[in-house]
Amino acid sequence: MCHRKETHIVSTSTATSTDALGAPVPVLSFSPVVLSVPGRPVDLQVRVSAPATGTGLPVILLSHGHGPSNNLSSLNGYAPLANFWAAHGFAVVQPTHLTSRTLSHLVADAPGAPDFWRSRAEDMTHILDRLDVIERTVPQLAGRIDPTKVAVVGHSLGGFTAALLLGAGLNDPDTGSVVHLVEPRIKAGVLLAAPGRGGEVLNGPMAEQWSIIGAVDFSTMTAPALVVAGDKDDSRHFTDMGPDWHADPYTFAPGPKTLLTLFDAEHGLGGIAGYDAAETTDENPERVAALARLTAAYLSTQLHPGTPTWPNECKALTTGPDPVGRVESK
Repeated sequence: MCHRKETHIVSTSTATSTDALGAPVPVLSFSPVVLSVPGRPVDLQVRVSAPATGTGLPVILLSHGHGPSNNLSSLNGYAPLANFWAAHGFAVVQPTHLTSRTLSHLVADAPGAPDFWRSRAEDMTHILDRLDVIERTVPQLAGRIDPTKVAVVGHSLGGFTAALLLGAGLNDPDTGSVVHLVEPRIKAGVLLAAPGRGGEVLNGPMAEQWSIIGAVDFSTMTAPALVVAGDKDDSRHFTDMGPDWHADPYTFAPGPKTLLTLFDAEHGLGGIAGYDAAETTDENPERVAALARLTAAYLSTQLHPGTPTWPNECKALTTGPDPVGRVESK
């Protein structure tokens, strides 16, 4: 964490930064890697992006959101983040979950539709089970991944998936029992514009259709996580609580947790789902660049305990005339 139980202003200014993340390197991207999963209605397909050089690469599992686009909510999305992370030393694995619009015509009647909450989390477990296969399949990647250093990142519905993998419980509406899909191989995570709590605050017009969103219990989400929320992300279709709803995974989960609140950011957080995506209502390349740096720095320090990447980037980005947000930790 940057500074425990303190709040800081985050700036896009990097002129005085010592570039704690190091210089970017060329990125190799390979897709699809096809994994056959028994019982899954279609094969699990993933994209892998990794730096062209380096060994002992930590792994980021990136869970896409739902969204209105056909391809951004799939292995083809989130290039502004995936490319940056890979250029700075991570192997990024992006599955196409069964919620993807690219699969709607194939899985509309499959068990678990339409939210596929269990399948989405299980996709990440299948990937970790087959990391060796992925490593051998992707050209020039064999022997370069460190399977002991794994993180998960998710945007929107992907943030919901990440929360389950980090330890959040879920009250299964079909059985009434509490389900835990925690993946112990995942050491830390980042929740980007993730859904908040249920109960009385889940009262928007989409709340009944997506009641599973309100079934999550953050009190058991014990793994370290960075929660990112836009202060203009007002999800009225789910709640009238306002943007603070997206901070719930920080507020109601136990520490260690860090909250990054991005100023003037809406649900797209400046445009993380894709380059020049028309659906981005708050396009801001500088905000996306700052978010990419901060998330990479956070995960770098979490996966390499004792390294100063996160505090250094925090220090570099908490000064300057153009703040993009604030950071607090517990």
